[in-house]
Amino acid sequence: MKTVYVLGAYSTPIRKWGEKTHRDLVREAYLGVLRDAGLENGELIESVWSGNAMLSSWGQNMIRGQVVFTPLIEEGLLPSRLPFFNVEGGCATASLAFHGAWRDIMAGISQVSLALGFEKVFIPDNKRLTLEQFASGINQMNPEEWKKIYNDVAELTGTTFELGSDRTMFMDTYGMQAKYHMWKYGTTQRQIAIAAAKNHCNGSLNPNAQYRFEMTPEEVLEDRMVTYPLTRAMCAPVADGASAALLCSEEFYRNLPSEIQRRCVKVAACQLTSGKYRAVDEVSLSYVAAQKAYSFAGITPQDIDVAEVHDATAFSEIYQAEMMGFCPIGEGGKLIESGATRIDGKIPINTSGGLISKGHPIGATGLSMISELVTQLRWEAGARQVAQPEFALQENGGGIMGLEEAACSVVILQKA
Repeated sequence: MKTVYVLGAYSTPIRKWGEKTHRDLVREAYLGVLRDAGLENGELIESVWSGNAMLSSWGQNMIRGQVVFTPLIEEGLLPSRLPFFNVEGGCATASLAFHGAWRDIMAGISQVSLALGFEKVFIPDNKRLTLEQFASGINQMNPEEWKKIYNDVAELTGTTFELGSDRTMFMDTYGMQAKYHMWKYGTTQRQIAIAAAKNHCNGSLNPNAQYRFEMTPEEVLEDRMVTYPLTRAMCAPVADGASAALLCSEEFYRNLPSEIQRRCVKVAACQLTSGKYRAVDEVSLSYVAAQKAYSFAGITPQDIDVAEVHDATAFSEIYQAEMMGFCPIGEGGKLIESGATRIDGKIPINTSGGLISKGHPIGATGLSMISELVTQLRWEAGARQVAQPEFALQENGGGIMGLEEAACSVVILQKA
């Protein structure tokens, strides 16, 4: 097997960037990742994997990467005639771009490959379209399939499943999944609030985070209810941003100056899985991806020192902690409540603030998680730094297939 390294990683600050265009965000992420990699320009890049999920809302349905990168090519900042690969996988879009760049190098096709995800979710003059963008992340050709699944789970748990016009349908599906977990395992709303409060406190330490304020579990519980048991402070906000990673081969790495080599991070595993209409008590696609990643890397969950998981809601962190093997299934709430996932805990999760505090710019999210983990493995995270991590894990899901995501990435990074 070939060895692949992350040469550079970068994320823009995540905000509602009403005044910035897609091209503005891409330029910032691209130049930022070059600086981080210690490169003066992009002349050594051999392929580009461009991720975006919602540019159709701005009138661009096709050739998205080629369009947004055009000014950089015209200015000589990126070589012309490069192969561009446009990828989309809902909230896992940027991770698919990362996986593509990784495969390029694993296959020996490229020595240096760029993965970049970008998104503008916030549409200032059309809030309704901002919400409607999310609807394409679930089966709209046969919606009765997934609606029946959620209504069946609601009946099983003695609750109701209702879609609301003031939120995305993702929040309703996450809320129903949380209600099932509470019904079966005794998970409490307060445990979900503890996860949210922890991440808001982490986000207050992250200069790139959209929300930079601390919260207590009580404040989280007192916030506006979105869909039970999820309050607003437990849910990821609408956000814009761009993130990038520059990957290189071992041959390229060996010829780098030592000061650049020291900041490189090894990709120990990179695994993707796809969702299905699974049974309510069946493990998710993220569990399968994690098991494959651990096997590929030759490690176990106990070796992971820090993780970024897809907490589109705070309940998701509880659930994914179980799927990643950080605790037995059904005990994610207890793990969070114990303090084990804090920055100074046994398995720090979402040191960036997670999606609920750092922000969730759909097509850029997966690479923003990679950027945080690279920063941690370089021991450059400042006040949110984990104690001497060697292995870091990213879990990023996208879209919905019944009770799980349609796509999932699990990446394991190792300090080189």
